[in-house]
Amino acid sequence: MTEIAFHFNAPDKMAYACRFARKAQRSGARLVITGPADTLAVLDGMLWSMMPQDFVAHCRGDAEDELLQFSSVVLAVDVQQAPHQEMLLNMGDAVPEGFGSFDRLVEVVSATDEVDRNEARARWRHYASRGYAITRHDLVLKAD
Repeated sequence: MTEIAFHFNAPDKMAYACRFARKAQRSGARLVITGPADTLAVLDGMLWSMMPQDFVAHCRGDAEDELLQFSSVVLAVDVQQAPHQEMLLNMGDAVPEGFGSFDRLVEVVSATDEVDRNEARARWRHYASRGYAITRHDLVLKAD
């Protein structure tokens, strides 16, 4: 069964996603980041503009098959087309279609955006109602 974790109180979800991708890549994990196309486009630009020592090699889900197979971080609107199913980071407001094929799912929740927080609560209820155990990570407590 997919392990699900909510990382909540993120001051900047996009910056957090970049740090998360960097950490995943450095640990050797294979990560798929999903969300709306416009969100992924912004994230793509942010990943390309990171400092050289923090650079995260990645590709978009519509890249050539060979590049997809060698990329440990993939930005994909449709996770069912993802080349690997180790870890999924959801940047969208809905439960990702096909999340159950991944070993781990991480949901990032804003510290200040009440709409985002309410959508995250709905996703939490969805997972809990289906019997998934959910781990909570309060990013404010981690920063202290």
